[in-house]
Amino acid sequence: MDPEAADYLKTFKKESWRTVLTLAYQSLGVVYGDLSTSPLYVYKSTFAEDIHHSESNEEIYGVLSFVFWTLTLIPLLKYVFIVLRADDNGEGGTFALYSKLCRHARISFLPNCQVADEELSAYKKDACDSPRPHTTVGSRVKALLEKHRVLQKFLLVLALIGTCMVIGDGVLTPAISVFSAVSGVELSMAKEHHKYVEVPVACIVLVFLFALQHYGTHRVGFLFEPIVITWLLCISAIGLYNIFHWNPHVYQALSPYYMYKFLRKTQRGGWMSLDGILLCITGSEAMFADLGHFSQLSIKIAFTFFVYPSLILAYMGQAAYLSKHHIIESDYKIGFYVSVPESIRWPVLVIAILAAVVGSQAIITGTFSIIKQCSSLGCFPRVKIVHTSSKIHGQIYIPEINWILMLLCLAVTLGFRDTKRMGNASGLAVITVMLVTTCLMSLVIVLCWHQSIVLAVLFIFFFGSIEALYFSASLIKFREGAWVPIALSMIFMLVMYVWHYGTLKKYEFDVQNKVSINWLLSLGPSLGIVRVRGIGLIHTELVSGIPAIFSHFVTNLPAFHQVLVFLCIKSVPVPRVQPEERFLVGRIGPKEYRLYRCIVRYGYRDVHKDDIEFEKDLVCSIAEFIRSERQEPTGLDELEKEDSRMTVVGQSTRGDGIKLCDDGSSSSVNSDAAGTSELREIRSPVVARKRVRFVLPESSPRMEVGVREELEELMEAREAGMAFILGHSYVRAKRGSSLLKKLVIDVGYDFLRRNCRGPAYALSISHASTLEVGMIYHV
Repeated sequence: MDPEAADYLKTFKKESWRTVLTLAYQSLGVVYGDLSTSPLYVYKSTFAEDIHHSESNEEIYGVLSFVFWTLTLIPLLKYVFIVLRADDNGEGGTFALYSKLCRHARISFLPNCQVADEELSAYKKDACDSPRPHTTVGSRVKALLEKHRVLQKFLLVLALIGTCMVIGDGVLTPAISVFSAVSGVELSMAKEHHKYVEVPVACIVLVFLFALQHYGTHRVGFLFEPIVITWLLCISAIGLYNIFHWNPHVYQALSPYYMYKFLRKTQRGGWMSLDGILLCITGSEAMFADLGHFSQLSIKIAFTFFVYPSLILAYMGQAAYLSKHHIIESDYKIGFYVSVPESIRWPVLVIAILAAVVGSQAIITGTFSIIKQCSSLGCFPRVKIVHTSSKIHGQIYIPEINWILMLLCLAVTLGFRDTKRMGNASGLAVITVMLVTTCLMSLVIVLCWHQSIVLAVLFIFFFGSIEALYFSASLIKFREGAWVPIALSMIFMLVMYVWHYGTLKKYEFDVQNKVSINWLLSLGPSLGIVRVRGIGLIHTELVSGIPAIFSHFVTNLPAFHQVLVFLCIKSVPVPRVQPEERFLVGRIGPKEYRLYRCIVRYGYRDVHKDDIEFEKDLVCSIAEFIRSERQEPTGLDELEKEDSRMTVVGQSTRGDGIKLCDDGSSSSVNSDAAGTSELREIRSPVVARKRVRFVLPESSPRMEVGVREELEELMEAREAGMAFILGHSYVRAKRGSSLLKKLVIDVGYDFLRRNCRGPAYALSISHASTLEVGMIYHV
């Protein structure tokens, strides 16, 4: 290796490690805030049960042993070492696991899936995917899932349950974190007074927290990182002090034998108290859900070397203090603050409140991300998504969801006013998400990683049995607060199901009522009407065929544009689509008709471009398709095949493609340009009419006459302007439908459609050049 290459490699490694450590530092303020505040309420919730302590400390040691092994097995072993490796091209979360499974088996319910989408490079970049073929059992599992739609629906419902529980956790975690932190005032105020202070202060802090969200994750996280670090150092120091000062032998409780002794002595009361112990891993799912904001290595480093040791020391310190202070039962309910030395209690209270605000940030950020994923994949009504960072696409803010979460959070705080019931509710939401993750991960091990079915069974048996134990302890508290996440999940599940069902039926109507190619050919090159100058963009959900909205339009209006483009904006189940793979372009009918189909593919993490850049890329893609199209026969059978075949055409950013230059020069197809590197888009505010120039690469072969004429016509149409025809469908249940279907379609879906946002593409285009065509769909 030459010296220059060696120096470059050394510099690259140094910068890479610097980047990883920087991300690990930043992850503390976004990912681990929730997990780091759990010591505030774990012991308080656990000893709220009917557990009587004795001088032998068996109950305290047993709880500490449960906390230690739960933290070790679930967040450290399961999430850090296994689940984080199952990322969906860098993205995490319950829906990302479902998306990953959909890419390796045909189980997706997305109605407009294409074989061409599987050729995206994002489908082939899974670092953990083995190149080996499926095992025999793996092939059988895949075939079974692809054959039975009942199993496919079950997987979709499972993913949606996990998603809804994450949203429910986004309501409950801020409430319990902030309320537990504020409860520290109990030590400094009379009992009859502090109850009038806790709830108002908690509500004020919650309103402040949700009001901060519009500033974005980056700014909020930058503010929060030092707070989390200070908090973790604080609880570590207090833990070490309590261990050495009160009980240096507390480490003995790390033996799993104390778990057995705890359950044997406490029996049913100990089993029910597991719901409180479960809260020590609240926030673990944020490590996976927020993976897209950081990287696997940075999250592993932050948790393994800083967060995990700090939490263990904090819990050991609390246990050491309680083991030497067998005080009255009510004092156990004070929880964390009773183990803090009086001289630093108020500073710790302030840091705890700030840390609780940070802890809520992680799950709120995860809630925004997962709702965007569901919305992109047609499982949630369209909402306004604000991208708060120009550099990190995953950092978003959803106003409607933010204020809904705030109102629900305030309702929980005002309704419960008790850490115990909030803990019951939060615990059930957390453990349900973890159970769903375990089930989906077992399928990932077989279908995506091509491992033995034995490994998958061992995974689901080992982790599933632990989580099932905690789940049973949480579910038994249904009447004591655990009904809240179930009620919230049912509401969100109903919304998701109604929206998904209505969207699916609407698409099926489009497919069943497509216009045939024979009808198009019968109209002739003019389509039976006057062709006016310009480009007409017809927005459709169809990826093949001619939509019914087109025949409806032609029947009622006497003119159409000289160039027609049937445009389909679709989401594919990958996080991001490379720019050079974004456009699929094809032709409809003979060349003289000037009809094109363009499918624009976006991943569920992609950011849509503005209308000017999008129009430019679209026109360039069509021009590149015209230039590179192969000559083929034009019989009816060939035309039908042509309509179903699409060509991947890169954007104008490609170095070897056609460039579009809008300037004041005369319109021409310039194949003799000196180069393309200095091209810029020039828009003059004085000249109202835009001139368009296509610049071809130097290596471009000589064009045929027909291709040149088609490109010139496309340029003229681009100069004349672009009009957008949007179909506005009113979906109604057809006659003879069941009462349930009428309720879902005519009431539920119609209400959601009227009150949700329009398509993201429709929001960015100019209203002056938009025409909306209405049509009633009877599904």
